[in-house]
Amino acid sequence: MQIETAETIGHAPPADYHFDIAIVGAGPVGLALAGWLAKRSATSRLSVALIDAREPGAASADPRAIAVSHGSRAMLESSLGFPADATPIKRIHVSQRGQFGRTLIDHDEHGLPALGYVVRYGSLVTTLAQAVSKTGVHWFTETTASTPLHDHDGVTLPIHSAIGDRTIRARILVNAEGGLYKETDTSSALSADVKNTRDYGQTAIVGTVSVSSPQPGVAWERFTPEGPIALLPCGGARQADYALVWCCDPEEAARRSQLPDDAFLAELGAAFGERLGRFTRIAGRAMFPLGLNALNALVDRRTVAIGNAAQTLHPVAGQGLNLGLRDAHALCDALSTNGPSTVALSLFAQRRALDRRMTIGATDTLARLFTIDFPPLAALRGLALSALEFVPPVKTVLARQMMFGQRR
Repeated sequence: MQIETAETIGHAPPADYHFDIAIVGAGPVGLALAGWLAKRSATSRLSVALIDAREPGAASADPRAIAVSHGSRAMLESSLGFPADATPIKRIHVSQRGQFGRTLIDHDEHGLPALGYVVRYGSLVTTLAQAVSKTGVHWFTETTASTPLHDHDGVTLPIHSAIGDRTIRARILVNAEGGLYKETDTSSALSADVKNTRDYGQTAIVGTVSVSSPQPGVAWERFTPEGPIALLPCGGARQADYALVWCCDPEEAARRSQLPDDAFLAELGAAFGERLGRFTRIAGRAMFPLGLNALNALVDRRTVAIGNAAQTLHPVAGQGLNLGLRDAHALCDALSTNGPSTVALSLFAQRRALDRRMTIGATDTLARLFTIDFPPLAALRGLALSALEFVPPVKTVLARQMMFGQRR
């Protein structure tokens, strides 16, 4: 593999490059696609470029926790590896605060070692970057890209770095970051007026909390009138640490972000309840607004969007990264089998349609349905959660959708 930086190239004159596939974005989804394509290059013989504005180690210390489903781990581990410090989720507890009804999803019900895993973002990116570094992928680091130019045979992409402006010529261009086009909205550049958007009127507060009575291996999805509270086990000395995602009113989120730790933990305890005892510590508080942004069309000529470039979802049920990884895996299959062609992109879009529709629809429905503060509806939600315990086939279908998606 060649990693190209200003230091490795020196001040050589700008050059043009030709690749079968150029991928913009070296986050988990872009790295996974590059690695999978490279692993299959012995038979498909595809040349791959990876372009990112950062240097490879920039994300290694990122402490954010992300949920990776069992299906996603299986796809990654078989060829690229998986972080050794991942924390398994063996049970998921779903309930409403102050209302009856709950359902439990247990790994034993599905014959799996875990339903999913909580992984530090930096650990996942580092593992995937190490795998990609051992392949033939040409990695342009500290490099940004401008609006691509399409023609019948491919895409011309201007790139910019400390060693000057150059041009990449690719038969297929993959947007895997959501920020491909300089000073241009990604989705409108890809597919004008085909974007599904929704403002949930919520802001997520994230961080790492510790509790006095941990339940190792159990993840919690607790619905409140303001929005869901998710607690994901992420280890710690006493296995007492949890990744927090607290979805609430934007004004309340802004106020809570400024509270002293003790006051913040007291409000969190009042909102979540006492199932894990007291909240004793909070670290790394941050917040971000929540919305749905999803392209209705993934393909524009020879450009294709995957991961966050294709959709950003509400964090309920932790499906964003997993949907993106399934995008990448399906795209790798299509390109490896059919070559870097518009036929491959068309088949990819067809195969991803059902999974995207079901996953986006499920997260959107959960995000809205469980925040309507209407007593009769709360009772119906409680009945629905309780009913899942008595209709195992339905619960199995829902759980397997979240773990594996729809594959064709």
